[in-house]
Amino acid sequence: MVGHGVVYRPHLLPGFVVTDAGDPVGLLTYTIDGAACEIVTIDAVIEGNGIGSLLIGSVQDVARAAGCSRLWLVTTNDNVRALGFYRARGFDVVTVREGAIAASRTLKPSIPLVNEAGVPIQDEIEMERRLPPGRGR
Repeated sequence: MVGHGVVYRPHLLPGFVVTDAGDPVGLLTYTIDGAACEIVTIDAVIEGNGIGSLLIGSVQDVARAAGCSRLWLVTTNDNVRALGFYRARGFDVVTVREGAIAASRTLKPSIPLVNEAGVPIQDEIEMERRLPPGRGR
């Protein structure tokens, strides 16, 4: 995975798995750097049943316990559903890196030019949620 000029190997990152009857139904991976915790990947097998919110709550708990004041992530301009999901969970857009996906394609050429609806994938959108001091949610 590539984001903001960094190549990630999600299988090597810390994270959380949500299971249902022993089957994985959700996954989140993250990194912590100083006072910032980045959500690198987040996936739910079935959307709309609270798995993503549960995963975000779990990583927020870890981030706060580690002294982080910022939880952040990067998505792309075409991912309207993700933008709405994160906004509904208290994330704000803090940076739009126009044209950044072209640079990411040099590191990962398999990134498509357009999404399944034909929307050009061009820009990175950085979102964050500020974390108040303390532990837990």
